[in-house]
Amino acid sequence: MEILNAMITGTKLTMEDHGCLSFWIFLEGAGWGVGYGGYCIGHGYQGADDFTATGDGLEAMMRIMDVVGVDTWEDLNGKYVRVKTDGLGKKVYVIGNIMKDKWFNIKEFFEAKKGAENENN
Repeated sequence: MEILNAMITGTKLTMEDHGCLSFWIFLEGAGWGVGYGGYCIGHGYQGADDFTATGDGLEAMMRIMDVVGVDTWEDLNGKYVRVKTDGLGKKVYVIGNIMKDKWFNIKEFFEAKKGAENENN
């Protein structure tokens, strides 16, 4: 696994994707770029009668903000981070603070939440 430096060049909170609320963080490094996120954290669309959301999605967003060191989602833009990757063209699941040994693995987070949910049902 390789650790690379990146800059957050944008963020997006959207329900455009088939009525699925998701968040994205756009990262750019030296000659590469990738979207981080994309997990469904709620359901709804413009004009819908029902909207649902998960606390897990909000927790993931808060953990990302904590790792990066910002108080608002909008403040992520322009911040530098580290990412762990298996190489160019591969997905990025782990984002880290640029100075501290502080990391968040979004894939493991949602897999653990899903596993705990399955155990409780």
